Amino acid sequence: MPTLDFNGKQFIRGHHLTVPIKTLEIDAAKSFTTGSDPSLDDNLIIHGDNLEVLKALLPRYANSIKCIYIDPPYNTGNEGWKYNDNVNSPQLQTWLNKYVDTEDLERHDKWLCMMWPRLNLLHDLLSDDGVIFISIDDNEVHRLRMLMDEIFGEDNFVANIVWNHRKSSQNDIDISLSHNHILCYALNKSSFSFNAIDVDESKFSNPDKDPRGPWVADPMDAPHIRENLAYEIINPNTGKVYLPPSGRHWRFSKEKYDIALRERRIIFGKRGTSKPQYKRFLSEAREKGVNIFTIWSDVGTATDGTKELISIFGRGQTFSTPKPTDLIEKIIRVSTDKNDIILDSFAGSGTTAHAALALNKEDGGNRKFILIEREDFANNITAERVRRVIKGVENAKDQNLKDGLGGSFTYFTLGETIDEIGMLTGETLPDYDTVANYIAYVATGKREFTPIKKRKGYCFGETKNILFYLIYEPALEFMQSRESALNYERAQKIEETCKKMDKKAYVYASHKNLSQKDLTDMQITFCQLPYSIYRIKE
Repeated sequence: MPTLDFNGKQFIRGHHLTVPIKTLEIDAAKSFTTGSDPSLDDNLIIHGDNLEVLKALLPRYANSIKCIYIDPPYNTGNEGWKYNDNVNSPQLQTWLNKYVDTEDLERHDKWLCMMWPRLNLLHDLLSDDGVIFISIDDNEVHRLRMLMDEIFGEDNFVANIVWNHRKSSQNDIDISLSHNHILCYALNKSSFSFNAIDVDESKFSNPDKDPRGPWVADPMDAPHIRENLAYEIINPNTGKVYLPPSGRHWRFSKEKYDIALRERRIIFGKRGTSKPQYKRFLSEAREKGVNIFTIWSDVGTATDGTKELISIFGRGQTFSTPKPTDLIEKIIRVSTDKNDIILDSFAGSGTTAHAALALNKEDGGNRKFILIEREDFANNITAERVRRVIKGVENAKDQNLKDGLGGSFTYFTLGETIDEIGMLTGETLPDYDTVANYIAYVATGKREFTPIKKRKGYCFGETKNILFYLIYEPALEFMQSRESALNYERAQKIEETCKKMDKKAYVYASHKNLSQKDLTDMQITFCQLPYSIYRIKE
């Protein structure tokens, strides 16, 4: 497969692997929770560089995100845009100088260096049936397509959706640009499928008063040539014989055609003298839905996104080119179920959270969102928009938005790096869940790991063959005491559980009071904190 080469690639090819894992720190004052404590189980809005935040999410969310939508910098060269289109921004320049360390980077090289490690981490966060959508324009779409082919695999390309984002004419250029691209890739195309969307019922009618209700006439022919589907169809009204058009075949077999004819589902035009067509009833269409097309002109424009933001904030708060909620709603609608997680690591004005909450309000779903925004407006625009749509927007035209969409979120910032040596000295002692998630991610990759919510005897999760125990409390006194040891009494209880469940155990603790030989006979592997956190090969 052809690959894309660019200056700096050799420096950032494996950079996503070297990014340290940091803790996520709750900011309760900026969170919006109702009746529950802020937590990682909530919707999340995280302020921090998305490269570091994505790595921090891996221990908890690796292989768990069903839908990712991102709207990265389009790299238009417009240095005046104050949000995130400037590849020469101080933050990015510092990162490039530190990790890429080359002076011959052009604008496109910088953009590719920025995107490569982030796309690799997004790849690791997707579930096996997950999908990523990326908004982009003509400046970088061709390079992004090659980048995605290399990271996700060209066989996992799903579609290039064209969004009609502008309806007005641009008088200052020769041809008005009215489209953006939305590249869509699956983690594993064979495991992903789009949800059918709602039917446009205005296209259905019942001119012959069919008791089965309104219908629409679909073509009888389909692309390509299949000899077993190239039979003759005779119009019973005129006796005229029809064959499929050149290069096409009938949509189903002769046997199924005969059944459809007897059921009065085959028609020959309004006057009964045209080529055959198939009656598809509205009741069936409602049940199955309709497939989506690659050109989207029914989901609002960039102007609609701006108007939405003005309706929420008023004219005093501006944000360049926010996406319309209808666009993100459609992406979520066609790619997720009611309990899936949606992630947006270039969150901007917070449209993705708005769209997820709106769909939950509409269908009673429990979709969760994770937003990441590195800029200073993460609280006063990104999170503030979500607060307002949860509570209700007084002047909104949509009644659901006016009443409030409901929901909650926990606001996070990046904390300290998870420091294994610091755990030993007591200088850095993350909370229990942080350490447990970190161990699960490093040891198993999370793909087969099932967390255990109610910990009994420090058991925090399992795979099909292994139980995981973490004897740990975030207090130096505990870690240095006998209570933190894997002693005989604990080992005996773990052995009994393993025998009942026909599994072995991995126990993470600061020290033990019996030999590994004895533990091996008990089907227990001891992993000393903080050193023995490593990938397990089952």
